[in-house]
Amino acid sequence: MNRKLLSVVLLAFVAVALLGCGSDKATPTIPTINVQLNWYPESEHGGVFQAQAEGLYTKSGLNVEIKPGGPSTPIVGELQLGRSQFAIANADDVVLYRRSGADIVALAAIVQNHPRCILVREESGVTSLDKLAGMTLQREAGQSFVEFMRKKGLLEGVQEVPYLGTVTSLVADPKIAIQAYLFSEPLQAEQAGAKVRALMVSELGWNPYSSLLVTTGDMIRNDPAQVQTMVDATLAGWRSYINNPEAGNELILKANKHGLTSDTLKYGVTKLRELALPDGISIDQVGIMTDDRWTTLIQQMDFLDPAAAGKVKASDCYTLEFLKK
Repeated sequence: MNRKLLSVVLLAFVAVALLGCGSDKATPTIPTINVQLNWYPESEHGGVFQAQAEGLYTKSGLNVEIKPGGPSTPIVGELQLGRSQFAIANADDVVLYRRSGADIVALAAIVQNHPRCILVREESGVTSLDKLAGMTLQREAGQSFVEFMRKKGLLEGVQEVPYLGTVTSLVADPKIAIQAYLFSEPLQAEQAGAKVRALMVSELGWNPYSSLLVTTGDMIRNDPAQVQTMVDATLAGWRSYINNPEAGNELILKANKHGLTSDTLKYGVTKLRELALPDGISIDQVGIMTDDRWTTLIQQMDFLDPAAAGKVKASDCYTLEFLKK
């Protein structure tokens, strides 16, 4: 074959190849990023839903799926097996995960003051957490805040029984106290006709961050650019949600299949603002963490479980790398 004929054949081959890659060219698939929630969708997850509703993830080049949680949601398993790349958790959970050998790292802390409270009826006469003697407390056994209260001697004379997940027993019996989150149960009890008092566990000094965005150490090391994009979009969602939560709440109500009402969600947002933006914290600082807070938490958890003392350092639990200075 002469050189001229060879050139013609090559040009024809290239033309056919280009035609084959024209209008039928497949659009690249964007991998799904899963975010595992630690409970049923509620206001404490609002920023993630707001980012989804406003298209903040999509605009950032992320295809995000939000996976509802519930009792005993396997956060560690989801992250370690790669079924989820990010999750929502509380700071004390992160410490427990790391004690178990899981390389889980907090990226941003939304709720600065923990929403955990003990809910009592006003007519019970209980006005503080050191006056629970004689009450029956519904709680989840093994929870760090329960152990903290026990170490403080606050559960002496208190009958402890399993938490049932509702306010029904509290409404029926003023001698019942229940563990609760400030975001929902106080309003649910009042709607059922009971006047209640929320006793904040944070006032005892037990105040781990909550509603943290977490991921794995491998994710941070292997794809820091995607982690940065996820943090930026999620924090933008949180700032938007705190200012005007309507878009996020609409998605939360669709995702929650466990009786969440619009009134309860609105109530939760009001309380969330108070806890996410305490005195001295501005909307631009949403997500901040400090070493002092993490160090205090580690010391408290080592006090609760001396056998595990020293297994985890505060600096292992979080990173400020992805929070804008």
